[in-house]
Parts: sequence; structure tokens; C-alpha cells
Amino acid sequence: MAIDIGNQSAASASPKVLTGLTKGLNKRHRVGSKDRKFFTERLTLLLQTGVNLHAALQSLKKQTDNPAMVAVVDALIRHISEGKSFSYALAEYPEMFSRTYINLVAASENGGFMPQVLEELLEMEEKRERLRSTLFSALSYPAFLVVFSVAVVIFVLMVVFPKFAVMFESIRDQLPGTTLTLMWMSESLKAYWLPLMASSVLFMFGLKRWMMSHSGRYRVDQLKLAIPVLKDVFVQLYLVQSMRVMSLSLKNGVGIVDTLVACKEVVGNSVYQRFLADLETNVQEGSGLSVGFSHTRFIPPIVQQMIATGEETANLPKVMARIADFYEHELSKKLTALSKIAEPLMLLVMGVVVGVIVSSLILPIFKLSKAVY
Repeated sequence: MAIDIGNQSAASASPKVLTGLTKGLNKRHRVGSKDRKFFTERLTLLLQTGVNLHAALQSLKKQTDNPAMVAVVDALIRHISEGKSFSYALAEYPEMFSRTYINLVAASENGGFMPQVLEELLEMEEKRERLRSTLFSALSYPAFLVVFSVAVVIFVLMVVFPKFAVMFESIRDQLPGTTLTLMWMSESLKAYWLPLMASSVLFMFGLKRWMMSHSGRYRVDQLKLAIPVLKDVFVQLYLVQSMRVMSLSLKNGVGIVDTLVACKEVVGNSVYQRFLADLETNVQEGSGLSVGFSHTRFIPPIVQQMIATGEETANLPKVMARIADFYEHELSKKLTALSKIAEPLMLLVMGVVVGVIVSSLILPIFKLSKAVY
């Protein structure tokens, strides 16, 4: 019962954004994930060595270089000095501390195992960073090849082709279709580059606005869970994120409803968030988690079976941790495989594009040389 009260106190705290504390500070001094990791790591170490919370926060304030982080720690010390709980103090700064973080600290305060919980939060943060790094590594090179290819094509059309256009005018009726097409594209870019650029910017702006709208975001999130290859990647990513939070929260005594609410903040997909909201409704109605998992089409059957087994054996935290570890490994393998496929595929596409451009230039030159001789 004490745990529930602690969670309620944390959840009911009025959310104050960090902008009030960091007003006037340079953007380089914003509080980020590295600051939160530093805060959690050092606080864990200090509490494990027997330092009390107030003294640990005082020590952290001296060790912190970021002025925004100093302001946050200073505010936390003030809240603790006023007799408020640590979870209540953390809840004042939702931009830095997630609902999962706050709920787990609230549970640990009542159970007396805060250093262990902070250590587990730090481990979860490190796993999240490792997953983010894997995603970036898998996507960065193919994205670079796409941007580079587009830049090369635009350069050739804007700079190279116009120099040959005058030469090709005399044999225009003998030019290959690809050369005529590229000449037309080159002339269009040269003549209308400003309207084309403005149209592209407006299109990107409109697309971004639509994607940020409720209907647009939901439609994009639906596509993420519908496109064959991408579907597996996104489902595994969302399972890793949500199962990790569920496992850690349930293991440390956080209520299932609070856990599901926290999961919705972690997963950035409105379709998956609706699934979590349905799970929350099922739990409140007494149906249990397994019912919601079994009725969702994008959840793999093995996950549905494992959740049902974990619920029957009252071993959900361990089962969810196993699911998160399994899909983190699977996601890493899948991203590596997709990256290995994408790289040669992009190189092949670049080769075809370059080949078409080169042939469109060389063939007319051969025809010109024959005409001269």
C-alpha cells in the first residue's frame, strides 16, 4: 500500500518545465540524456558507499559543469530540505526524468532499495543508448549514399550537361532518348531552379506539418507497422522499449497501470500507444495483460504465448526481461543484415545512374566525331 501512495505523490506533482530554470542559458547548457546518465551514475555510487541523499546531491552539485544541471540539482536539494520525497522532487522536472524513472524511485523510497533501482535505471539507459547507436550505424551510411547520389545528379545536370548542350544541338534529332531526357531536366533545373526549390521547401514543410498532425502521425505510424520489412524492425524496437520498462517497473513494485502509462511515454508510435491504452483498460477491467496481447495482430505469437505463461506463473518481470533481451539481439542482427543489403543495393543504383549519365554524354560525342570525319 505504501508503494501506491508513493507513486501517487510522484504522479500528482505539478510539472514544471526546465525552461524556467535554464532561462538565459546558452543552448549548449541544456540538460540532456548524458547529464541524466551522469546524475544517475554518480548518485548511485554515492548512495552505495553510505552517503545520505542530501549530502549526495550536494556533492553532485559540485561535480556538475553544466549550469542547467546545477540548477536542477540545486532545486532537488531545496525540495529535499523542505521535507518532500525525492520522487516528488524529480516529478517537478519531467523534461529530464521520465515517468518510469519517477515511479521506480518512488517505489524504492518506500522499499528502501534506491541504490539498486538507480543502478538498474542506469543499465536500462545504457542499453537504450546501445540500441540507438545500432540504429544510427545501420541507417547512416545508406542515408549518406542517397544524399550523395542526389547531389551528384543535380551537379551533373546543373553544371556538366549545359556545357555539352550547345555541342549536341546540331544532332538533336539523332540523340538517344536518355540524353534528350537529361537535357530537358538540365534545362528545367537551370530555368526554374528557384520555383522548384521553393516548391520543394513548401512541400517538405507541408509534409512535416501533416506528419505532426494527429491524423498524419497516426497514418505514418500505421505504415510503420504495415510495410513488410519495416514492420518487423519497428515491432521489435517497440517491444524492446516497452518490455524493458515493464520488466524493471513490475520487478520493483510499481503498479501495472502506472507502468503502462509510463510505457506510452517511451514508445513513440501512436498505434502502439493505443495498444498500451487498451492493455490498461483490460487490466482495469480485470482481464489481464495476456488478453490484450493475444488480440493484437502485430504482436508476434511467441510474445503472446510468453506473456500468457508469465501471467499464469506470476513471473511477468522475468519473462518481459527475456523478451526484451531476445528482441534486442534479433533487432541488432536484422539491422546489420539490412545494412549489408542496403549498401551494395545503393551502390548498384548509383552505378546505374552514373552509367546512364555517362552513356548519355559519350554516345552523342561519338556521333559528333563520326560526323566530323
